[in-house]
Amino acid sequence: MIKYLKSVGVLLFLSTVCNGTVYANQEGRKTDVRVTQQNGTCTGVVKDATGETIIGASVVVKGSTNGTITGIDGDFSLSNVPKGSTIVISFVGYQTQEIKWTGVPLNVILSDDTKVLDEVVVVGYGTQKKVNVTGAVSMVGSDVIESRPVANVSQALQGAVPGLNLSTSSSGGDLNTSMNINIRGTGSIGDGSVDSPLILIDGIEGDLNSLNPNDVESVSVLKDAASASIYGSRAAFGVILVTTKSGKAGKVKVNYSGDIRFSTATQVPKMANSLQFATYFNTANINAGGSNIFSDETLANIKKYMNGEFTDPSQPEYWGTTANVENGKWNNYGSAFANTDWFEEFYKKNVPSTQHNLSLSGGTEKFNWSVSGSFLLQNGLISHGHDELDRYTLNSKIGAELASWARLDYSTKWTRKDYEKPQYLTGLFFHNIARRWPSCPVVDPNGNWMAEMEIYELEDGGIYKENNDEFTQQLKFTFTPLKGWNIYAEGALRLTNNKTTQNKIPIYNYNVANEPMLRDSGYGTVTYVYDNRYKQNYYAVNVYTDYSHSFGKHNGKVLLGLNYERYNQDNMWASGTDLTTEDKPFLSQTQSNKKNGDGYWNRATAGYFGRFNYDYDGKYLAEFNIRYDGSSRFLADKRWAWFPSVSLGWNIAREEFFEKLSETVNTLKLRGSWGQLGNTSSNYNSFWDWYPFYQQQAISSASSNWLINGEKQNTSSLPSIVNATMTWETVETWDFGFDFGAFNNRLTGTFDWYSRTTKDMIGPAPILGSVLGTNAPKTNNCDMRTSGWELEIGWRDQINDFKYGVRFNLSDNRSKILTYPYDGEFSNQSIGGYYNGKYLNEIWGYESVGLASSKVEMDNWLTTNKPNWGSNWGAGDVMYKDLNGDGIVSSGANTLDDHGDLKRIGNATPRYRIGLNLDAAYKGFDFSIFFQGVLKRDWFFGAGDAYFWGAQGNMWQSACFEDHLDYWTENNTGAYYPKPYFGGIQKNQQTQTRYLQSAAYLRCKNIQLGYTLPKSLLSPAGISNCRIYLSCDNLFTITSLSDIFDPEAFGGYGDEGWGSGKTYPLQRTVSVGVNLSF
Repeated sequence: MIKYLKSVGVLLFLSTVCNGTVYANQEGRKTDVRVTQQNGTCTGVVKDATGETIIGASVVVKGSTNGTITGIDGDFSLSNVPKGSTIVISFVGYQTQEIKWTGVPLNVILSDDTKVLDEVVVVGYGTQKKVNVTGAVSMVGSDVIESRPVANVSQALQGAVPGLNLSTSSSGGDLNTSMNINIRGTGSIGDGSVDSPLILIDGIEGDLNSLNPNDVESVSVLKDAASASIYGSRAAFGVILVTTKSGKAGKVKVNYSGDIRFSTATQVPKMANSLQFATYFNTANINAGGSNIFSDETLANIKKYMNGEFTDPSQPEYWGTTANVENGKWNNYGSAFANTDWFEEFYKKNVPSTQHNLSLSGGTEKFNWSVSGSFLLQNGLISHGHDELDRYTLNSKIGAELASWARLDYSTKWTRKDYEKPQYLTGLFFHNIARRWPSCPVVDPNGNWMAEMEIYELEDGGIYKENNDEFTQQLKFTFTPLKGWNIYAEGALRLTNNKTTQNKIPIYNYNVANEPMLRDSGYGTVTYVYDNRYKQNYYAVNVYTDYSHSFGKHNGKVLLGLNYERYNQDNMWASGTDLTTEDKPFLSQTQSNKKNGDGYWNRATAGYFGRFNYDYDGKYLAEFNIRYDGSSRFLADKRWAWFPSVSLGWNIAREEFFEKLSETVNTLKLRGSWGQLGNTSSNYNSFWDWYPFYQQQAISSASSNWLINGEKQNTSSLPSIVNATMTWETVETWDFGFDFGAFNNRLTGTFDWYSRTTKDMIGPAPILGSVLGTNAPKTNNCDMRTSGWELEIGWRDQINDFKYGVRFNLSDNRSKILTYPYDGEFSNQSIGGYYNGKYLNEIWGYESVGLASSKVEMDNWLTTNKPNWGSNWGAGDVMYKDLNGDGIVSSGANTLDDHGDLKRIGNATPRYRIGLNLDAAYKGFDFSIFFQGVLKRDWFFGAGDAYFWGAQGNMWQSACFEDHLDYWTENNTGAYYPKPYFGGIQKNQQTQTRYLQSAAYLRCKNIQLGYTLPKSLLSPAGISNCRIYLSCDNLFTITSLSDIFDPEAFGGYGDEGWGSGKTYPLQRTVSVGVNLSF
């Protein structure tokens, strides 16, 4: 291997020489005239600790550009070197040396760089050397988080850690949304269970969205049970540990970073023009047995308008409409004199935003401090009305050594978020955009916004505001009574105050006479105000102690402690209607329908934990964890449970028999772990639905379906049965992996295979006899297994002044239901529901063989492949295949035992998640490009999904984009889409292979070019570092998904269920910024 590396080094050396890369004295350098020095030629040889010569090492006279690289025998020669100069010798993977040249040849021995060996990873209640970690732990540093000008830490982490899955929520690119986060895929399908990881910021539960990315020092991700178990019940599906920056000993450091950003939607549909739209709608209605929606006269006028034949501003046609003599209004949907792309109308381009960060830090050996603040102003894309998110953060830390045996650390964090948007900016708005016809104008001839086009609703219909203040304080004492023995006592308090206000104002449109008309289309005809406020208090106490001791080659450390956490939240709301004046939207100004309510909830967890670490000479590693957890969610006799874990490791590179290979392979560690954790996480808003331990007798007012004396009566229903045996979900994980480092750790990597089984998930109980009069309570009776693997590889090297690096990660997992008992209902046996052996997100559908090119072809096909749905099959319709040979295409009973001609055609689980980062630097310039993606994912847009299919139920619920124009006609028999139909005819839209989509993608998440100014220019101004950069997020995407959709955001907005694609777009953002240090 050494000979091979030496050969590679020879080639690198020769290529460098051939390329003419040389060092030269800088012209115009000032000469020190105080002392006359004799210049000479500095020669020498560079070797490693084993005596092998190092080829390509950099040799430079400190403070100058006079330098060279070592040759094929490790030798070098530098001319014109003053005696007494400092020679700097460096090479990737070795520690840099500085040697004073006295005029004699230098014999330089470079030592291995031990940074990798000494790298420390943050783990539960402490740190460990990375080489000694036996669990599945990944860590990213501040360079990864700070390198991108993003709004929050979640965005910076996407694709950076294998197994850490961050995806866009159903709200898409909404400014106030949070990303979905899980570790290693779906963890639970239990009724009400949540499989989100525990997020700890400096040891205290927190929110990544409330954190300024520039404050982050490192992020550790604990992925298996062994590494996460120390945190107990809320860590069942992994832990994200965020450590923020602290002051360090030395002079005061001041850092500033700021940027200006310009954002545009990454992907929105392109509407068909008015003529294409009208033709499509006519065709769809005729195919459904109707007549033309757009008359020949209207089509002729559309053509005239698009040809620019209406040029007289005094005529209403010039403005896109005509007057309706019957009602005195301007025509909108009946118009033929416009060609509006409503997506372009409602979404702005190059929307400016800005972010600024300032930090100060310093300290001595016994006292350190830091203060940081940031401001983010993020504007939204909506062009009518305004949406905006402002975030302010202020953090400070101090650490003081009170005595040789005592230390105090205190930190405080404050985050303020102010969010504002039009009240009408809901899922209904995103649903309505595509329903607006391009033949509808934007303004009427009087200069008013056209009626029913959502513009008045956005601009004048009221405002939604949310203000959130979060204030966290942490105090920690550390005592060291004896060498190796530490005692820690820490407490934290987080106060959250949230205020949400909404006001709705009636909408007025204008008629031909320019008179206002109250619009009542379900939006409301009276003013309305709603105010909701909640306060949440979170308390945490951790008391623990650790003791470490070594004897000979044996090293051990024991940790014991207890943890207590409590949450209290109370809220109050009120509403009213009929404001005295619309510009004062306060509850006190409402006059009618005044209502109010309040609520309170609390919960607590406690746990006792222990950990024992052992290693022998860094070769054989072991860790044992135990946790005794209690939760207030369960009844007293089910409240506490034990959860153990163990992990083992073997660092083969430390073995004697590996010594010959250790020069090349520096690290090779095998590891494995097993552990169990309990899960109680759930959605608090439906707390009692999932943990029904208390009987509740519902009482309803005037709800009877009978009358006594002509009036409905009050009713009371029997309470449900209490399940007194409901207890923890148990999450059991096996993990096997290895870590490696080679070529002086220039090449590093890790691989993990895991299997996680979630047992006793909460599921349905069998139906009890109807004579009982109530449902059976839910119970712990479901099991699921998620298995997968993760790979991470990194390479970093340097060729002369050119530095470059590669980081690559790839991961995959699948979840399979092991046990899901039959509850006596059909849905529990349906192939669309849960059943034993099912892989989550399976897609069942029909096999389709194409579109019939003629009526004859379809008739022949139907003789042996006739669907049991639909009628009037003909040319341009889908031909479905009979798979079971009965001549009929059907879903059978839609069960696993009888699914007719349905088969598994895909799976919507994201597979093979990838992250790839390439970076390089050369003499002050730096460049990086980062890709993130999913390499396999199937998706089917269901029947009636207007964004994908276009025509559906009727003309008011349908859409027509440019993609939809490739539909079957006699002149386009090779079309992609089938013959379109209105009237709810969905015979061609059944789940099938022809229209199964690949939602896989590879997106350029960030590309950045920067330049660091020379220190010689900065020093006179007292600036130690100045970097300017140009950055772009979401630059381009490679995908075969329909152009209508963004592969990261094709769900419906929020939980409102309006349909695929109807959500706030993600943004492509170009940023210009600067980083300054003083």
